[in-house]
Amino acid sequence: MSRSRSLAMATVIVVIALALLPLVAEKFTVQFATRILIMAIFAMSLNLLVGHAGLVSLGHAAFFGIAGYCLALSSPQYQSANFWASLPLAMMAAGALALVIGVLVLRTGGIYFIMATLAFAQMLHFLLHDTGIAGGSDGMYIYVRPDAGLFGWRPFDLEKFGDFYFVVLALFLIVFGFIGVLRASLFGRVIAGIRVNEQRMRSLGFATFRYKLACFVLAGMLAGLAGYLAAAQFGVVNPDMLGWHLSGAVLMMVILGGMGTLAGPVIGAAAMLLLELGLQSLPMAGDVNLGKHWQLPMGIAIVLVALHLPKGIARLLRRGRADD
Repeated sequence: MSRSRSLAMATVIVVIALALLPLVAEKFTVQFATRILIMAIFAMSLNLLVGHAGLVSLGHAAFFGIAGYCLALSSPQYQSANFWASLPLAMMAAGALALVIGVLVLRTGGIYFIMATLAFAQMLHFLLHDTGIAGGSDGMYIYVRPDAGLFGWRPFDLEKFGDFYFVVLALFLIVFGFIGVLRASLFGRVIAGIRVNEQRMRSLGFATFRYKLACFVLAGMLAGLAGYLAAAQFGVVNPDMLGWHLSGAVLMMVILGGMGTLAGPVIGAAAMLLLELGLQSLPMAGDVNLGKHWQLPMGIAIVLVALHLPKGIARLLRRGRADD
């Protein structure tokens, strides 16, 4: 069987398994899978910058968090916001923020770009944390999930965990397919060329700054989509959603799965969250609660992967198929 056919078959099997999950799994498993899909969307958005454009950002959580806050602020207390209005609003807010930040930070490069993105995200974090804006350090609660009613018709109910899972799954597949098409388009090839040699692309007549800015805004909007879904799932937003810890965590997901690959960020998000869940379930060892200190073995595992799989888990799977 050819490599492309086996890859297509594997993709179909995974999609069917994901679609059947709510029919066979318990509520906890479905909700955990929903969280993985949301973080996979977040990781795919960052991979657009890191893996495809070569722009390592440590402030990507700013777009994730601002979309969550947008949903919280647009939701009346004890009432629901309209899904069809609040979702585009949250993504546009994240895109507008990305446009402003991108215009400023994309004039830098290398370590200066990393520090500039980190600085903007931290400024937003402390603005929300240290002032009374949107609940200050306590954040805000979203008591009712968005209502999907449209002219008297409600295609799904987000209060039902099964419906919410299918909506997230549909959006995940749309984002996955969109990025796949984008990679093969002229825009994707120009972005890849900029990553390899920006001066050469500029000499060929491409306005590289505009391409990078478009990529930065697009990545911000997709991160906003993930932030909106995360806020809707957990019903709360707080300044930690914009912090550098979250930006670092999603960057590790991209590295773990494989930068620049289509499936790498998805694999990385799933692997990291499953590993975290497994380590938190570790038993007591004498007087030491191993599950409470799960960050230590997590760090060791990530270091080992970085040393032995520098191109990520996705590249390892690809090499395994090639060996077959």
